[in-house]
Amino acid sequence: MNPERLIQLMVWVGTIIILAFIILPTAVRVLREYERGVIFRLGKLLRAKGPGLILLIPIVDRMVKMDLRVITIDVPKQELMTRDNVPATVDAVLYFRVVDPEAAVVKVENYLKATSLIAQTTLRSVLGQAELDELLAHRDKINQTLQGTIDRLTDPWGIKVTAVEVKDVVLPDGMKRAMAKQAETERERRAKIIAAEGEFQAAEKLVQAAAMIQEQPIALQLRFLQTMREISSEHSTTTILPLPIDLFTPFLKKPTDSPGAK
Repeated sequence: MNPERLIQLMVWVGTIIILAFIILPTAVRVLREYERGVIFRLGKLLRAKGPGLILLIPIVDRMVKMDLRVITIDVPKQELMTRDNVPATVDAVLYFRVVDPEAAVVKVENYLKATSLIAQTTLRSVLGQAELDELLAHRDKINQTLQGTIDRLTDPWGIKVTAVEVKDVVLPDGMKRAMAKQAETERERRAKIIAAEGEFQAAEKLVQAAAMIQEQPIALQLRFLQTMREISSEHSTTTILPLPIDLFTPFLKKPTDSPGAK
């Protein structure tokens, strides 16, 4: 073979190999199971493809890769005023995923940033309509309200919000002291009510016992004997025996009360 033709052939082969190395990476793409590729042909939306092997026309086609896994965003701390005029600082966590790759690419410039900003404004507006007690006690209800509101706003972008969790609620120190004092006062009130109820029940039982003893005087003597048994069972060196007043009744009678008195 002519050496010149051999050189030309080698040049052509080298050129083809170089072009193949340049073109093939842009013409052949492999997408994982959780990825989708939104294809644009000459700037016009074609459709979303994947997963697997994707063939593109070099220079003509352009692909935007989208991740369909759940994405977690930390919503920065937001300062707000509750409905009962209590200042608070609240942060949250947002969980969402892309369900429509075409809408997430075409209808919003940056769906991550847009979703984060929507979550911040929704957090301020929703929690600003709730009272402090509701914010602290009914966290699940507020989380569901936040999820529904953010999901409704991001639905045109092909975004599905799966969960929203309010992480922390920071209150001013003065409000914390006032709440602690309120809780302490409430516990003292409950303790006094319980003690008063105990005194009332004890007095009621004593009245019932007195009425029973009045009807059956022998019950007092039985109670006396039971008390003596309890005292004798204890290790004590001194035992006090109360005597019934009935024993002293004959001695307390006046002499004029006797039959022979004048």
